[in-house]
Amino acid sequence: MFRRARELGPPLLVPLAWTFIMAAHLEIVTEHTLFVAHVVMAVLLIGFAVTGYADMREGVLQTWWRLIAVGSVVTLCGVVGLWLEPNNSTLMAVALFGWMVLPAVGFVDTGRRVSDGSWIYAAGAAGCLLGGVLYAIGHLWGHQTAAVGGLALVGLGQTAGIFDAAIRY
Repeated sequence: MFRRARELGPPLLVPLAWTFIMAAHLEIVTEHTLFVAHVVMAVLLIGFAVTGYADMREGVLQTWWRLIAVGSVVTLCGVVGLWLEPNNSTLMAVALFGWMVLPAVGFVDTGRRVSDGSWIYAAGAAGCLLGGVLYAIGHLWGHQTAAVGGLALVGLGQTAGIFDAAIRY
């Protein structure tokens, strides 16, 4: 059962996480709720990295294991950033942009290793990077719609890639 949860968890948790991030940016959830979500995600990521290591020691799975390990640290940056009073925007940006970029690296590596369907990973990487740029522009210029649209693009790109990977591997 634990193995099945590791296989099916990411395709469910990735879209949930990005939906939650969009809700936070729209101030639908509080910063405390966002802090709790980061703590839960850090625990899940660390648990996934520890329990999945034996099955993820080679090939593309090794790439993803490394990204999950780095992502655990990135998520902990978000935990600390939200815990500090006042919030540390640099640490929170590390968490947000880290999770926009890390999966793009994994999608590029996965796409170059598969013989069919590599387009989904190229689309996932493009969604991550273009969405990150759109978010940054929207955030810097105060355009909430562009910022949330960027988050949605990241979420869609990552969801498509992770669903394909879960089915494929």
